[in-house]
Amino acid sequence: MNQTIYLIGINHRTADVSLREQLALPCCNPCQEGLVRPDGPITEALILSTCNRVEYLVVGQSPKEMLDEVMAFWGSACSFDPTTIKQHIYTYEGMEAVKHLFMVASSLDSMILGEPQILGQLKQSYRKAVEYGSARVIVSRILHKAFSVAKRVRTETAIASHAVSISYAAVELAKRIFGDLAPQRAMLIGAGEMAELAATHLLHAGIQDMLVANRTLCHGEELARQFNGHAIPFEELIHHLPEVDIVISSTGSKHTIIQAREIAYVLEQRGHRPIFFIDIAVPRDIDPQVNNLDNVYLYDIDDLREVVGENLAERREEATKAQEIIAQEMDAFALWIKSLALKPTIVDLLQRGEAIAEKEIKKTLKSLGSKASPEVNKALHVLAHSLIGKLYCQPIAYLKRRSQEEGAITKSIHDTRRIFNLDNETIPEDAHKERKNQPCSDTMADKHPAHGA
Repeated sequence: MNQTIYLIGINHRTADVSLREQLALPCCNPCQEGLVRPDGPITEALILSTCNRVEYLVVGQSPKEMLDEVMAFWGSACSFDPTTIKQHIYTYEGMEAVKHLFMVASSLDSMILGEPQILGQLKQSYRKAVEYGSARVIVSRILHKAFSVAKRVRTETAIASHAVSISYAAVELAKRIFGDLAPQRAMLIGAGEMAELAATHLLHAGIQDMLVANRTLCHGEELARQFNGHAIPFEELIHHLPEVDIVISSTGSKHTIIQAREIAYVLEQRGHRPIFFIDIAVPRDIDPQVNNLDNVYLYDIDDLREVVGENLAERREEATKAQEIIAQEMDAFALWIKSLALKPTIVDLLQRGEAIAEKEIKKTLKSLGSKASPEVNKALHVLAHSLIGKLYCQPIAYLKRRSQEEGAITKSIHDTRRIFNLDNETIPEDAHKERKNQPCSDTMADKHPAHGA
């Protein structure tokens, strides 16, 4: 039976950060392999979970069964009732699912059009799927093509040159609040890619003094060295907060790491001078109740929309060019998808040929008796299998050509299976014999009409 490609997800357009953080999965989710089971409806799967989206790319035979399976898995992994988020999810089937993934990989579906982080996140998700054994022929082909499409988009358009990142937007927001950042002191919580980007933009904005807090101290020290900052133990970050004016947090924690009561203490220690928090983590690192405190300004990832709107007109113009590239690549990929329907028939055809060859070789060797030397045996095998290969070469080539014609492949497969009896239908013993006294066919009669007709 044909396999169906299906995609289920939520993103920044369909769900706000308060919901997305509940549905986010750890990037190293150990349960991912549970989606693909020998007795389950899903044969291949990939999970993409970022600050702005959670998406499941799955392959199987029944979209409904796959949707039910994903929602049950998701609900179990994140402890929620799947029925409560139905209005927030979107689904794509077949080539629409492939197109959506190409758009995601090319950052055309990102909150920040053209941002570069999503491609790296998608590659990481693919590596995990390969590691778990859930990315097989179809998912692997889709992902490799998606990476290729994204590369074309970046090299053939200028979409990336106008792009900004989440980290850039966070620093731009800080500049709007403080104006000159040079006199300010900043703290980065986390030492991943987003923290590194934030450190780069803070440095360019004039920040001279930067603290880095990370659960793994050596990683924090490495980032601090790169940007002339100072690493502090993660468990001591609350004690250092009174010293800083700007905090950018981007950890992978499942729960908040800074509580409102702790910030109330921090404000007292800093004489109630304003402090600015930008939480770009999903799930969020900082308790939203912090915003209720005077002189505390807390922004989350959804608050960055205004900043990321800069240069949007230029990026949209480049996005139009990118969509043309995606359309071209979709046409090529659609041909490959169609060719998948041929695979069972081609395999059956070759296996039938091999079986016939082996049967005839055995009969010949038996008739040769003692004359069947190893050399003769080998020569017979080479001859028989060569003949089978040549015999089936044209039918297979014909099938592949027909697979590229709209609506032709189903009939071609059916006819091929009937002609070569690949489904082992019962055939009357005398079916191959010519019937005696058979009258001329209509075709022959038409070609040679009776005189005087």
